[in-house]
Amino acid sequence: MREAEKQLSGVRRVVCVGSGKGGVGKSLVSATAALLLSQRSRRVGLLDLDFYGPSAHLILGAWDLMPTEDRGVVPPEIHGVRLMSIAPYIGEGPSALRGSDATHAMLELLAITRWGELDLLLVDMPPGTGDEILDVVKFIPAAEWLVVSTPSKLSIQTVRRLLLLLRETGSKIMGAIENMAEGEACVEEFCRAEGVQFLGSVPRDPKVERAIGRPELLLRTEFARRLEAIVRKLK
Repeated sequence: MREAEKQLSGVRRVVCVGSGKGGVGKSLVSATAALLLSQRSRRVGLLDLDFYGPSAHLILGAWDLMPTEDRGVVPPEIHGVRLMSIAPYIGEGPSALRGSDATHAMLELLAITRWGELDLLLVDMPPGTGDEILDVVKFIPAAEWLVVSTPSKLSIQTVRRLLLLLRETGSKIMGAIENMAEGEACVEEFCRAEGVQFLGSVPRDPKVERAIGRPELLLRTEFARRLEAIVRKLK
């Protein structure tokens, strides 16, 4: 754990992006936010902790990039974003990790990754309220949390559970983003009722799928344009 603290000592701020369930676009929000921050000359890193379904490298088009070994592991840089993921080590196969194995893998990844000086490290969390949440709270106690939800009642209900867990652990909750918005202010109303800051909504954008793996196209989508207004709040 001390090694993890040492590697993060040059990181000014850590923001974990979480969601109550999968399929809400959490990874897309994380990766696009990292690209947008890099465009604003921020030193930014992206850590993909979704060991069972890593996708940050796919969104950024970093299929073949491998970390460099130099007194630890130096993350490769893609469009100004330092990316670290388990994906280069497991290839296309499944990651069959039990709870304790996932904890050890997470701690090792934190201990060996040399982030250097960063203004912001975005952590793409696995969905749900499992062990990984508690592990990050333990290993990175200063981390702030950004929650992503869709207008779906199922998504909102699972986000409520995530917020309860984060509050029980004393974690700092920055606020919530509504992704795939369709006109109704469902998540905004939910945030008001829960006393959580609503950071904004991003509409469903059919052009995003074609832009996966092509950051330059992704940054020109309506999705990215609307997300940029939210990213400006990550001071």
